[in-house]
Amino acid sequence: MQKDIQLAQANTDPGFKIPGAPADPNAKPSSAPTLSETPPGAAAPGQAMEVAPVAGAPATDTSTRDVAVGGAIFLVLMIVFFFVRNAYANHLVRRRVAPSSADTAGWLMFCGLGFFSAAAVLAIMNAGKFLTLAVTGTLLLLAVAAFVGAFLTGRR
Repeated sequence: MQKDIQLAQANTDPGFKIPGAPADPNAKPSSAPTLSETPPGAAAPGQAMEVAPVAGAPATDTSTRDVAVGGAIFLVLMIVFFFVRNAYANHLVRRRVAPSSADTAGWLMFCGLGFFSAAAVLAIMNAGKFLTLAVTGTLLLLAVAAFVGAFLTGRR
């Protein structure tokens, strides 16, 4: 009994109030368990409760900082790939490929590099969330299709 009174006096601020709760912060509801009724393994009143993630659940939290850094890296890569596209198209024109076909092949290569780098950046940012068949597999499939299209278009 003495311990219950000390716990009630030590905690004068309830922190938050549940709607419909009694106005007195020290009043206990009639159905609240006492110290002797606390189930085994449960935290005693006044102690912090440890909350652990579910075992085997993938980590899906991606911080804003990670997204910003990943977006900046992807943007820099896209700028570099634009210059690579121009160089590839000029290379094909020098090899006597029609300028329209060379331009199409350059854009297809740009798209392939973009899909490939998007898959890589997403996988590095949060592998547990993005390194799946639905996300990374689709991006890699599109990248391979764009590379094949660039190769076939550049042969004309």
